[in-house]
Amino acid sequence: MKLQLIDILILLAYLATMIFIGFWMRKKARQNNQSYLMGGKTLPWYMLGLSDASDMFDISGTMWMVALCFVYGLKSIWIPWLWPVFNQVFLMMFLSKWLRRSNANTGAEWLQTRFGATGPGVKASQIIVIAFALISCLGFLAYGFVGLGKFMQIFIPWDVIKDYVPFTVSDKYVPHFYGIVFTLFAMFYSILGGMHSIVLGDVIKYIVMTIACISIAVIAMQHLDGHTLNVPEGWSDPFFSWHLNLDWSAIAAEANKKIADDGFSLFGLFFMMMLLKGVFASLAGPAPNYDMQKILSTRSPKEASKMTGFVSIILLPIRYAMIIGLTVLALLYYNQLYLKGPDGVTDFERILPATVNNFLPVGVLGIVLTGLLGAFMGTFSGTVNAAQAYIVNDIYLKYINPKAATSKVISMNYLTGVLVVAVGVFFGFLANNVNDILQWIVGGLYGGYVAANCLKWYWWRFNANGFFWGMAVGIIAALLMPYVTTGLPLYWWPLLFVLSLAGCIIGTYAAPATDMQVLKSFYKTVRPWGFWKPVHALVVADDPTFVANKRFKLDMFNVVLGIIGQLCLTILPMYFVLQMQTQLFITIALIAVIVLILKRTWWNKLED
Repeated sequence: MKLQLIDILILLAYLATMIFIGFWMRKKARQNNQSYLMGGKTLPWYMLGLSDASDMFDISGTMWMVALCFVYGLKSIWIPWLWPVFNQVFLMMFLSKWLRRSNANTGAEWLQTRFGATGPGVKASQIIVIAFALISCLGFLAYGFVGLGKFMQIFIPWDVIKDYVPFTVSDKYVPHFYGIVFTLFAMFYSILGGMHSIVLGDVIKYIVMTIACISIAVIAMQHLDGHTLNVPEGWSDPFFSWHLNLDWSAIAAEANKKIADDGFSLFGLFFMMMLLKGVFASLAGPAPNYDMQKILSTRSPKEASKMTGFVSIILLPIRYAMIIGLTVLALLYYNQLYLKGPDGVTDFERILPATVNNFLPVGVLGIVLTGLLGAFMGTFSGTVNAAQAYIVNDIYLKYINPKAATSKVISMNYLTGVLVVAVGVFFGFLANNVNDILQWIVGGLYGGYVAANCLKWYWWRFNANGFFWGMAVGIIAALLMPYVTTGLPLYWWPLLFVLSLAGCIIGTYAAPATDMQVLKSFYKTVRPWGFWKPVHALVVADDPTFVANKRFKLDMFNVVLGIIGQLCLTILPMYFVLQMQTQLFITIALIAVIVLILKRTWWNKLED
């Protein structure tokens, strides 16, 4: 174990600060349910944006991205489109303000503004959204739990502490033991202080992470100075053809096996599938998780747009400075790293903790470890908060105890938080590795989400019955797909999408259209573009001054620019650390041009 006293003290100071924040924010969070779950919708956009970015900076995802960067090089910048990472651009340009205009507290509550409070399929549509939200939240909790355990195991070897633990833990479950210990800290402050403590904790974590990322990038550049990376041809080129064409045989043959296991050899096909899925998933809006909760917690629609735009700017350059820094160190000293898992197979997800443990000096190691642990705690707490919102707001207050006193509601938030964490940890025990969970969530489960949630924004005839059947068919198919087929879950997506779309259309025409008064209210309040002509005609008949949203072309233009800008922000620190000066200056120039254009086409035109 390389941790020294100063590293341990930094870590303990952070954990103590999180506990203090939970107690400090407890009174403010207990004012009412909205204050607990959404910060009373009074928090400034830059604080929520920083918190949202921090929640996306998680250990499991960063371990996965470092492994990808090591194996795929600069081409790895495309693979996070699996999420899809560029959904933040769609949110920034138009969807965040559409969502915030509802003034709802959760995705299920938002459905009332679109489909009304009564009618065929309304109750079922709300229940299916709650089910999806809870399934995805539990999946992400398990994902973070597994990654944290694998991360901590390298820093605190089991042999060092097993004599102090009053029970026996098999080697297979050592990561789970560590996961449980640190999960308890995250659970404590997030459940006690609600959204207030989560946002403040995320701000502190982001400061620590920024110091850590910059430190790693500087250390990597110092080690790289005067040396050449031993990588396959094409590793340092972000562009690609139909085949990946990276051959690690003479350097690290295990990397070729990972490429084959990942299913990314036909990179052109993989990219096309990611782009197809990504565009539809982005048009569907945010999934019902911490991202949606942060948008709904903003003070206004304009601030919701600013918040989501801020996320990419403060997240990507800092995060990728760490990713490329750790990758460079791992490539320079690959033969000194022990990456074998308990089964004896090389596990590239262990590159991050192994590199941090071997090549960072005392003090910096403590800061990095604290930042990455904080990354886990932030993501974990934000996900728990989202699950609590759906259980308390959309189940307990809606169907069980609508007149519950504030003290009772807060107690239910505490109880549901503990239960959600317990179930998430249970699913973590069932998972083999981070990538398994990630691929299932983004490739499978979200495939069942996309069709129904696209149509709800853009097609007036789509109703609650169609929403329910589209979601139900998609989710059931996603849950069954691993048992009836093999291969990369992303390649299931077109089938899932078609099945879900069929459920949407059949369900829609099997029931009457949504009440026109509900549609008119939604159309006037949210002001979406799309296929709303019959509703628009009735709205204009009532209010001749009403003007339709004609920003479709401008929004799509801004989206394309935003995605290019997001890629530039991603690769900027990679070029900087690798000292690829020509590419670096071109990237900076592109960012400058994009910022100037978006200032005129987006920022100056923001509206509530």
